[in-house]
Amino acid sequence: MIAAADVREKMNRYGADGTPFLFAFDFEMEKGLFEPDPLDSKRILFRVGDIKNYSSPLSESIFARLFDDDLLKIVNPPDKAHYSNAFDLVFKGLKRGDTYLINLTCATEVNTVLSFEEIITNTTSPYALCVPGCFVCFSPERFVSINKGIITSSPMKGTIDATLPDAEKIILADYKESCEHNTITDLIRNDIGAVSERVWVDRFRYTDRIITDRGEIIQVSSDIKGEVKTGWENQLGDIIYNLLPAGSVSGAPKPSTLKLISKAEGEKRGFYTGVFGYFDGKSLDSAVLIRFIEKRADGRMFYRSGGGVTVNSSEKDEYLEALSKVYMPIKK
Repeated sequence: MIAAADVREKMNRYGADGTPFLFAFDFEMEKGLFEPDPLDSKRILFRVGDIKNYSSPLSESIFARLFDDDLLKIVNPPDKAHYSNAFDLVFKGLKRGDTYLINLTCATEVNTVLSFEEIITNTTSPYALCVPGCFVCFSPERFVSINKGIITSSPMKGTIDATLPDAEKIILADYKESCEHNTITDLIRNDIGAVSERVWVDRFRYTDRIITDRGEIIQVSSDIKGEVKTGWENQLGDIIYNLLPAGSVSGAPKPSTLKLISKAEGEKRGFYTGVFGYFDGKSLDSAVLIRFIEKRADGRMFYRSGGGVTVNSSEKDEYLEALSKVYMPIKK
């Protein structure tokens, strides 16, 4: 791991040369990862769309475990008293006007029969990153892509159990979820506009179905696009750094919301809710580091999850939403 500022500088330099690389920034924008020649790397495993740097088919022993054991066991759910205190802090901030959308997260202690390397190999998600012994992430959410001068961001806001009757209609009609999604779309549009000549919303509030080890869920997203300035290849690090932290996992307005997050959560997020991405020499694609399992110094594993909170939020509903996101999109 190196300083975030060094990652930024390397991205600018490698982008200008058209040389492929893998990068990551933590949420606090303090530390990062940079991997030249990532397709040949054995130190960090990744998946971005159809591009990956590993090839490990599902072995018979793993296959048996996928069916005979619980893939992901919750050892200790988030402490309700701690979550209640955090929720109370952010709700008071919402009422004061410090923020009008804030992403509140928590940690769930878990166990799994799979190693981090087995998890990245056998999960299905558009994006995945594994630093063996540290963390594994199998993210469904794009941060930004840049291709032929067009930058695209696809924030996710809104999750519901797909088995509920009329689930898609319910989530799209939900007032709280609609307000939250409108806010984050506006925030991302402003962020993209800061690095673009022009910006527009390409698709608004569309749904995707995701198969998990706990069933099927529906998530709501939007696509915001912009036309980046000429010479963007020379400024890849600057462009990404200036968009951080990701709006969908922080809130709006960012400066005061970030202060409230730090106070309410009481610990650094590290690489959870940071971003990572891959540049192939011509285009860049990246993801928000959510759906995230980390191994801490004492050997315990924690699944980090959360959701957006507004003045229309219910503490009980937000707590249950955070728990509903403790899953693995596993191949069976």
